Order: sequence, then C-alpha cells, then structure tokens
Amino acid sequence: MTAPRGARRRLPRLRARLHELYLGNSRRAVRFRIGVIAVDFVLIGFFVAAPFLRKSAAFLVIDYVVALVLAADLAARALAWPDFRSWLRRPIVWVDLFVLATLLAPQWLFNLAFLRVLRLWTLFHSDFFWRTVGRRYDETRWEDVARAAATLVTFVFVATGFVYTSFAGRHPGIAGYVDALYFTVATLTTTGFGDVTLPGTWGKVISIVIMICGITLFVRLAQTLMRPPKVRFPCPTCGLLRHDPDAVHCKACGTLLNIPNDEG
Repeated sequence: MTAPRGARRRLPRLRARLHELYLGNSRRAVRFRIGVIAVDFVLIGFFVAAPFLRKSAAFLVIDYVVALVLAADLAARALAWPDFRSWLRRPIVWVDLFVLATLLAPQWLFNLAFLRVLRLWTLFHSDFFWRTVGRRYDETRWEDVARAAATLVTFVFVATGFVYTSFAGRHPGIAGYVDALYFTVATLTTTGFGDVTLPGTWGKVISIVIMICGITLFVRLAQTLMRPPKVRFPCPTCGLLRHDPDAVHCKACGTLLNIPNDEG
C-alpha cells in the first residue's frame, strides 16, 4: 500500500513541476524551454538528413533514440497541460503523434517518413515556441514572417520527400534525394528548367499542385514581409489583440488604448 500512495503523491508534484517548466515565466522555465527548442532543431535536422543517413548502419539506433526523446517530450507536455483531453484535441499534438509513429515503426511507415519534417511546422506554430523565443517582442510582424517561412520550408521538404518516395528508382530523372529537391524547387518557383520532369498524368498533377501551393506560400510570405507592423495589446473592451504601434483607439470598438512604447 505504501508504494501506490507514494506514487499518487509524487505524480501531482511532477505535474506541478512540469507545468512550471513548460508553461511558467521564471528564468529557469525559460532556460528549460530554450533547451527543449534546441533539441527540437536537432531532431528536425535529423529528419531532413534522414534520406542521406538511411543506409548507415547506425540509422535505426539513432531513429529509436530520437523516438525516445520525442516520446518523453510529448509525455511531459501532456502531464504539464492542465487538461489532458484539451491537449489531445490540438491538431499540433496529432501531427507530433504521427511523427512519433513513423519513428517507432520506420520499416512499416517508410513511405510516410518524409512527413516527419512537419515537426518544423508544429514548432513554429506553437505557443510554446513564441512564449519562449518571442517573449521580449511585442511586434507580431516577425512572428508572422517566421511562421510563413517555416510553412514554405516545410512544404518544400514534404513535397521533396513525396517525390523522392514515389519516383526514386522508378524514374531515371529522380536518381536520389537531391534530384527530388531540385525538381521541387524548380517547379515551386515555376522556373521549370525541364531537365527533370515526372512521367505520366500523375506526374503532371503533382507538378501542378507544387506550383500552385508554391506560388500561394510565396505570396503569403511576401504579404507578411510587406504588411505594416503590429503590436500585441489586448483591447480591454473587445479583446482585439493586434493594433498599430501608434493606435490611440481600438479600430474594432473605439475604446481608448494606452499602448506602452519607448518614446518619452
């Protein structure tokens, strides 16, 4: 009876500590989250480099170590979240769980391994990242730019992985991962050199999708770069979060604002 009681007592303390580390604002919590984000970038680097490392003898060992790290991080985040059900309903969590599944079953889910790079998208679209890295910036422009750029980069690698998985070894133009990346970038930018093309109707459909999505994502990135900067300041009446830096009244409800700035 002693062990179960001790476990029941330790679990709330563990959850409280994880909650403070993952969601708190103390210096220790911020340093911890910066460390977690650094590990995330290492994992993403592994996902990008995986096609080049797949034939290595140590690949499966590294794959399972990465799976262990990701599983521990997801378990810690689940314990830190106030309500497990609300945490599980988040789309970002489902993407991370799918990435974990591809790591735990690399042989069975080999053809879907290219989707692991979606971890880059989930990282840059998470409150966890911006509450840590962007906590000192009220201007939302760079957050929007970083998210748009991360979406574009993620799409490039997802499309490259799809082309590589579908056509490498079956079409002479796609002999390796670099060929797939070259085709994706040339198609996405609508340069279309024509030295690498995909065969048949299915290849044309893939090329069309890459071009349309590429143009859309480029336009989105350009819009975020050209858009006037905004600051985060919740309106006390309607709750509108983003305002012009020199705004005096809320443009949604007209409430008088008092946005702090560095001017004297």
